[in-house]
Amino acid sequence: MKRTRFSEEQIIGILTEHEAGAKCADLCRKHGMSEGTFYNWKAKYGGMTVSDARRLKALEDENARLKKLLAE
Repeated sequence: MKRTRFSEEQIIGILTEHEAGAKCADLCRKHGMSEGTFYNWKAKYGGMTVSDARRLKALEDENARLKKLLAE
């Protein structure tokens, strides 16, 4: 699984900057990412807090582990 350069905390921080009124293009330029990445994050993490994102990540990891066990 590909790892991202941004942690969940950073992603949610970027999204809250956008909610506060910063433009998408400015944020993408500032943080060195594409607008497609930004909108993917917005779809996945929009409206979440940091604790929600951590819980989501833990559930995704557990789900991947269980799928691997089932495949074996």
